[in-house]
Amino acid sequence: MAASASSTMLLSSKSSRASLSWKNQLASTSAFRVSGVTLPRRSLRQCPRFIVFSMDAKPTVLVAEKLGEAGLKLLKEFANVDCSYNLSPEELCTKISLCDALVVRSGTKVTREIFESSGGRLKVVGRAGVGIDNVDLAAATEHGCLVVNAPTANTVAAAEHGIALLTAMARNVAQADASVKAGKWLRNKYVGVSLVGKTLAVMGFGKVGSEVARRAKGLGMHVIAHDPYAPADRARAIGVQLVSFDEALASADFISLHMPLTPATKQILNDETFAKMKKGVRIVNVARGGVIDEEALVRALDAGIVAQAALDVFTVEPPPKDSKLIQHENVTATPHLGASTTEAQEGVAIEVAEAVVGALKGELSATAVNAPMVPAEVLLELKPFVVLAEKLGRLAVQLVAGGSGVKSVKVTYGSARAPDDLDTRLLRAMITKGMIEPISSVFINLVNADFTAKQRGLQISEERLLLDGSPESPVEFIQVQIANVESKFASAISDSGEIRVEGRVKDGVPHLTKVGSFEVDVSLEGSIILCSQVDQPGMIGKVGSVLGEENVNVSFMSVGRVAPRKQAVMAIGVDEQPSKESLKRIGEIPAIQEFVYLGL
Repeated sequence: MAASASSTMLLSSKSSRASLSWKNQLASTSAFRVSGVTLPRRSLRQCPRFIVFSMDAKPTVLVAEKLGEAGLKLLKEFANVDCSYNLSPEELCTKISLCDALVVRSGTKVTREIFESSGGRLKVVGRAGVGIDNVDLAAATEHGCLVVNAPTANTVAAAEHGIALLTAMARNVAQADASVKAGKWLRNKYVGVSLVGKTLAVMGFGKVGSEVARRAKGLGMHVIAHDPYAPADRARAIGVQLVSFDEALASADFISLHMPLTPATKQILNDETFAKMKKGVRIVNVARGGVIDEEALVRALDAGIVAQAALDVFTVEPPPKDSKLIQHENVTATPHLGASTTEAQEGVAIEVAEAVVGALKGELSATAVNAPMVPAEVLLELKPFVVLAEKLGRLAVQLVAGGSGVKSVKVTYGSARAPDDLDTRLLRAMITKGMIEPISSVFINLVNADFTAKQRGLQISEERLLLDGSPESPVEFIQVQIANVESKFASAISDSGEIRVEGRVKDGVPHLTKVGSFEVDVSLEGSIILCSQVDQPGMIGKVGSVLGEENVNVSFMSVGRVAPRKQAVMAIGVDEQPSKESLKRIGEIPAIQEFVYLGL
């Protein structure tokens, strides 16, 4: 018989800090897995450690780019501060060996060479802003260096700049200004459009997106939004309707982009998506340049599909002087000014300075974007289950239908160990990582997982199911359930109404063993196609033939069914991503009722 021990985990940065000993973790003999890189073991003598400094031995902080005075004041109260700007990579490598912390903006590349040149002394890199594309995270973690950023201080500034571009674009302000300064008076040429009553689609309903929505409502616009993680009740509270991606494109008169740049969002606006938009749509981008295929945008502008675009960010910054996009008469461009207000600059400076000082004191930071080291014995034992946990999180969130806000997640661990002998913090962090990272610019790790989940209104409860048997393996199975959402694959809904996926580790390899109420068995390597079908002979062959014709290798195939010739779910593991045409052909097989492709 199994006994259940259930507890809801407190999702707060305060509880996380109380439950973890950072300095002990940093002295361990193994490293956390970050961005697909397994970091090497080290001896205790070699492993870099965080040091708590006394006032008699102040740490040294190198500020390599301009920082607001309020932030510099905070740093100087705790450390010796060296403000050296416009350093070459060689000069930075020379100075870094004398520094315990480095503060940069977006203009300084913090490369592996810099971490190697520090000789293990560099303890924290502070990025004064949100994006950390200029910091080598894997190298930072390998060298025992924490990376922190300042993700909240520039929210209002970015939102205000988005609204400024929106209104300036609608009324041709930039073009009319240039015309008047050139000695012309072309009132008829620069007739604009009104915002009142127009539909604005906010693509990405996080901090900046929601602030843009509030301001657009005040201008009399009808606001809709697309964000797979935004809670519907938070959107409703400010009068915004959450819709699917395609519905947002088809309905919008104006589109404002506020999504992070991830593999899933790279060039998400392209020839195919522009073709789905209303003719004459207007686009604002104060997010990341790479979310738009810039050549496709030029084609859409020339064809009149997109009437105007107002852009603050570009794929390459600064863009080439002969850029067709920049020179287009229907494009308004600014040089990445989203966070460029006096108030935002001071706020960012304070936020990053506080994070750097806290890190130098040996405290955990809620804005940490890479992982501290964890004890070797824990990592070694949980390593295959860590992979399983992240992939179950990725699968579960991909099964959620667009427009459904994920708010409640339940994780069940089946184990023969007593609750005190099973530390699930790392597994919970990896489930959170799997659910949030694919659609966010946030980097999830053991440090910031609970804090990030709380920020996003994601409540994660954990249940330990005590099983009979040997406690040799820490976990027999992990089950992830998402409540109160719709699923794009109806068969993933359990009898109790939640999206449910369950997995086990077999011979060191994570396997998906349950979808909804259906038992399956497929290795979580590569990606997965799930098909809901009527059980009948020949189905495996038909699907396999479609994939084989496209040279897509099938690694595993499993069918779970209610009873012979009744409802069944086929799970297919594939090594390559099938084309849209192949997936369409699978969906057209008569006995298949629905299917979904899930990337891992």
